[in-house]
Formats: sequence, structure tokens, C-alpha cells
Amino acid sequence: MAKSKTAYRCTECGTEYAKWQGRCDACGEWNTLVEEMVAAKPAASGGAARRAGGARSLAEGGSVAPTLKLRDVKGTAERRWRTGLEEFDFVLGGGIVPGSMVLIGGEPGIGKSTLLLQVAARLQHAGHPTVYASGEESPLQVKLRAERLEDRAEDVEMLAETNLETVLATAAAASPRVLIVDSIQTLFTTDLEGAPGNVGQVRECAARLMRFAKETGTTVFVVGHVTKGGGIAGPKTLEHIVDTVLYFEGDAALDHRILRATKNRFGSVDEIGVFRMTEQGLVAVPNPSELFLGDRAQTASGSAVTALLEGSRPVLVEIQALAAKAGFGTPQRVSTGYDGRKLALLLAVLDKRAGLAFAQLDVFVNVVGGVRLQEPAGDLAVAAALASSVYDRLVPPDAVFIGEVGLGGEIRPVSQTERRIAEAANMGMRRAYVAERAVPKRTGRDIDVIGVRNIAELFKRLFDG
Repeated sequence: MAKSKTAYRCTECGTEYAKWQGRCDACGEWNTLVEEMVAAKPAASGGAARRAGGARSLAEGGSVAPTLKLRDVKGTAERRWRTGLEEFDFVLGGGIVPGSMVLIGGEPGIGKSTLLLQVAARLQHAGHPTVYASGEESPLQVKLRAERLEDRAEDVEMLAETNLETVLATAAAASPRVLIVDSIQTLFTTDLEGAPGNVGQVRECAARLMRFAKETGTTVFVVGHVTKGGGIAGPKTLEHIVDTVLYFEGDAALDHRILRATKNRFGSVDEIGVFRMTEQGLVAVPNPSELFLGDRAQTASGSAVTALLEGSRPVLVEIQALAAKAGFGTPQRVSTGYDGRKLALLLAVLDKRAGLAFAQLDVFVNVVGGVRLQEPAGDLAVAAALASSVYDRLVPPDAVFIGEVGLGGEIRPVSQTERRIAEAANMGMRRAYVAERAVPKRTGRDIDVIGVRNIAELFKRLFDG
């Protein structure tokens, strides 16, 4: 059997080196060489090397593996394990898939460890033995957190270890159903010389944990740190290796958190689950629309409501806008939860197509609740909120705005408009402004759907007189 060895590979161009150096000679980039494990190729005899050619030489060192047709594959899908945290199970696609590997990332202190400790407690209580391996906190710290939680976690097996081989050996001996690793950046393998958290260590540790999950049927949860840009620290390969990637989002000043699936091999992506942080841990919020609209002030201008589609779930959120006289020569453009370049584009459209001049105005846009407005369905609500602030006129509090605004000022339909209207009706909204081509023939609900062709027509309906 060929013995493994280490090499250094450039993360930019892939060139391999026998030892580390500061600059890659192939692409000229600095500090891009990372350590990784490679298998040494067995030496072939001179005669065999001369005789080998074409595909045979490419396959040297391998063995012929049997193949089978897909119709001959036997077996049934195992039943998912439900934790009882409804929002968590919903984001995963209905529960935990045995033998899967799930990566959870988020800002420090957002509640990743709290969430997984609650999951561990519920799984242990449901008859699924769980091992919680912590490389960042001592057993006493984990116990103190567990005592604050409403879920009883005293029977969860605890392991304070950062050596990957020790974690895998302990898990193999204990034979748990679930293994939780907090976090992947603290693990290291003795086969690599790099420090814990570097690219080579993270990639190798993740690959071995994935292999352990598939070979033993153990579900592995891994916590990942995030960078300044919000992405999970380490190589992008980490997100490709795992089955599911979840991001835990939220503002430290707010008491609610959003769990978002950005990759899921066993369910739909972009699903969100909403939790409220309490002294007893995280509590699932079954109706996010009610949470995001609960503190809405209906007596101030510059506020409008839209219906977003997060995965398969429609959610109503409030858009707030403020246009005020600029105090300096260059007006400010500040947006929270809404893309700044898209805001600049929308301001230009409102200026050109609706006669709203923002050249001397500071503009502030905020999506309430820490939600990110990523799809174009909220453009109409942003435009209505901006116009409401400029005119200092209230938008009807029982109105919802659903549509995309084009460069010509036209309002375009968005996907699944009827589902969004239905959610608005359930939340007590009485009128919905949508694109003219998106007006459904029948809603079956007590809500008036109004079709508008462009933003000038919308503003005339809202503020005329």
C-alpha cells in the first residue's frame, strides 16, 4: 500500500511543490501555497512503464472495480429523525437524514453552539445517542450553558478534544447516531504539520469526517467560523464536501435569529427558519410574518410592506425609507438589507420616470428585522416607501406591494404571486398592488388585488390629491 506524504499546492493555479515557499513561481501570487496530503505513486518497473501506453498508463496503480446498473441498486431511504424544533426540521427538509454531514456557519455569539446543544438534547431524549465534541469550550462551560436551556442535555456525551484522530476513535467506540463538532477550525490531524484552521487542515479534517459519516451512518454536524465578508472561513471545498450548508444570521441587538439553507442535497435551498433568543435558549417562531410586522408603526410616512418568498415560504416584511435634505455637498445613500447598487438604480428610475428628484436628498433604506431583500419582488415596496417619504404622505397600512421595477419604470410580475397574496390576506392585508399582468382571475380571499402598469400610475393611485 502506498504511503501518504504531504505536498504544497497553490490555491490559485493548482501548481504542486515539494516544500513551502512564499511565492508561487507559476502564477506569481504570494502566500497561496497550502499543505495537503497526497498519496505516493507506486514505482513501476522499467519494462512495464515502457509497455504501458494510452489509457493503460493513466490507470497505473488502480484496480478494476465492478459496476452495476441503477435499476439493480437495492435499498430504501431511511426515515428522517425529527428533533422537535419545527423550524430547524423545516430548514433541513423535514428532519435529519442519517449519515449526512451538515455545516452550520454564523457570526461569533449568534447562537450556533446553543442551537446544536438544544438539538443534541432533543435527539438524546428521542433515543438517538449523541456525542458533542467541543474544541473551543471546556466541559464546564458547556454544562453551564446546558443548565440555562429549557431542553435537558445532562445525558449528552461530552468530549473536549481537538485532535481529529482522537475524536474519530472515540466516536467509533461510542457508536453514536449523531456527532457534533464545534468547530471545524479547531480540529487538526497529526498527518499535516499546519496549525489548526489553515486551509489544508480544514479540508483534510472535513473530508475524514464526511467519510466517517458515510461509512458508519452517523450524522455529523460541524460548526464553521465566518470571515469578514460573511462566508465560511477556510477553503470553498469545505462547502462542496458537506451535504447541507446552513447559515445562522441575525443582529446582536435583536432577539430573533434566522437559519438559512444555502445548500441541501436532501431538500430545497433558501428555506429559512426563524427563532427567538430567550434565557432558556432558542424558541421556534412558527409565523415569521407576524414577528416582522409586529412592531410596525402605521402613523409615519416612508413605510411599505412586501411579500418575499424564502424558499417555499412567503414572508411579509416591512420596508422603511427616509429621504431628508442633505447636510453636505454629496448626498448619502445608505441601505440595510437592500443592495446599494440596486438602490442607486431605483433612485435613477424614480427621478427619470416619476419626477422624484433625489439629487439634494440623503436617502436611507432599511429592511426591518435584519432580513436581506435579495429577490426583485420587493422593488415596488421600496419605491412606494421612498415616494411616501418624499411626499410625506402615508401609504395605506393594509396594503402590500409585490413587483419588480424595470428601467423604464414598468412594473413586472414575479413568481408565485398568488401565494404571496394569500399570505398577505392571512395577515389582514386588504389590498395588494401588483403588476397588471400578474392580477389573478380569482383569489378566493378577502383582499383587493390592484394591477398597475408603471410607478407613475402607482403613485397617482396612492398620493393623487
